[in-house]
Amino acid sequence: MYFRDIIGQEEVKQHLIASAKSGVVPHAQLLCGQGGYGTFALALAYARYLNCTQRSDTDACGHCPSCKMYDELAHPDLHFVFPIVSKKEKKKEICDDYLPEWRGFLHEHTYFTLDNWMDYIDAGNSQALIYSRESDEIVRKLSLKIYEAEYRVLLVWLPEKLHPTCANKLLKIIEEPPQNTAILMVSEAPDMVLGTIQSRAQRLNVRAIHADDIKRFMQEKYALSAEDAEYVAHLSRGNYLAALDAISVNDEKQFYLEQFKAIMRNSWARNVKAMKVQADTLASIGREKQKNFLAYCQHLIRENFVYRFQAPELNYMNRDEATFSVRFSPFVNERNVFGLMEELELAERQITQNVNAKMVFFDLALRITVLIKK
Repeated sequence: MYFRDIIGQEEVKQHLIASAKSGVVPHAQLLCGQGGYGTFALALAYARYLNCTQRSDTDACGHCPSCKMYDELAHPDLHFVFPIVSKKEKKKEICDDYLPEWRGFLHEHTYFTLDNWMDYIDAGNSQALIYSRESDEIVRKLSLKIYEAEYRVLLVWLPEKLHPTCANKLLKIIEEPPQNTAILMVSEAPDMVLGTIQSRAQRLNVRAIHADDIKRFMQEKYALSAEDAEYVAHLSRGNYLAALDAISVNDEKQFYLEQFKAIMRNSWARNVKAMKVQADTLASIGREKQKNFLAYCQHLIRENFVYRFQAPELNYMNRDEATFSVRFSPFVNERNVFGLMEELELAERQITQNVNAKMVFFDLALRITVLIKK
């Protein structure tokens, strides 16, 4: 990963480059931003730049021995920590057990989410976590002698997924870091990271990609017209993954839309039998996708409420969603919009807490039955 591979984010790139060139490298940094903003890619490009022996003013050289090892993601002084699913029967219990898959995943993806990674390793319904046993691995890796780089780099993706034991061990290391060690943490939910880790790390907020940068990239890479690229950039809200969704037929997004339509129609018709069938369907898709579906429902409720004001610049729906909203938006109004959002937020919280999914979705449909008639 190089800085040049990342769309926009020039201000962040310049900050990281200046840090490396000056030699003022914080021992612990917390990069915060969505996967579609390029947050992980920035951290990995920064790690490469730190250890490049012939770096320029703008990027790593790409041909020194260090860069060649980074090309294979196999530099001996680069260590990864990331969420996994423990599979004892396959002897996959720590991050290093997943390194071949992780490297293959990173070679294929510059921008990604936890769902993309879970699908890549066929995690099924299991929830991802950085397990307590990883704490011993972190201590072991950071106690190794630096092989041939200037900095030993520990790149922690999604520190909010750290088991408390592991988080506390990482905190201790951050408080007493080994010499020439850079701990780069990439978070999508920084408020869920252990507070004492937050307070001891230098935080860098990675903001949404500028619309002009996305527009330009979509025109260059996908040959979109200026008008279509501008529309896609608007829908993306600075998230490259959302821009890709807008130009492709996304099976998952289409599934979420159809399930949203079904839950609203079943509730309007008071079709209890159909509600039960749908609850079974949604219970089978796995916890992470269930949470994503409920977040998607909240997004659509908001968009349908705003749609009624006939202000296209405030709406962020694709064409299929907008077509559905022509008829559905009148049912989302001042009398029920807050109630609908509260019920969806409650359901998402219950799924996170491992409440029985069938019960959650059936109960949600019954509650929407009352609200949708207001």
